[in-house]
Amino acid sequence: MNGQDRIDMIDDAVAAAAFRRLVRHLQHRHDAENIELMGLAGFCRNCLADWIRDAGYEGDKAEARAMIHGMPFDEWKAKYQSEATPEQIARMEESLKKNGGSH
Repeated sequence: MNGQDRIDMIDDAVAAAAFRRLVRHLQHRHDAENIELMGLAGFCRNCLADWIRDAGYEGDKAEARAMIHGMPFDEWKAKYQSEATPEQIARMEESLKKNGGSH
């Protein structure tokens, strides 16, 4: 059994609770900037917003981002996002290569 099959065995209610906990954690940890998340893990809050839309969330991109960020994205960006450095962008680009098309 591969890893994907095992993750699909998690009850939807349990998976939803874990997802909500992850989102609330990210809403609390504003110091974990999107560019840093992208550089380390190849995904960020904006990716989560895209993923909920891919999964059937009917809101538009702005609504999905507000749902994940806990506020309108422009407000979150103004409060918590700094200008990305060339090094951060390079780390992000290298990290995205590891996603294998799953991003």
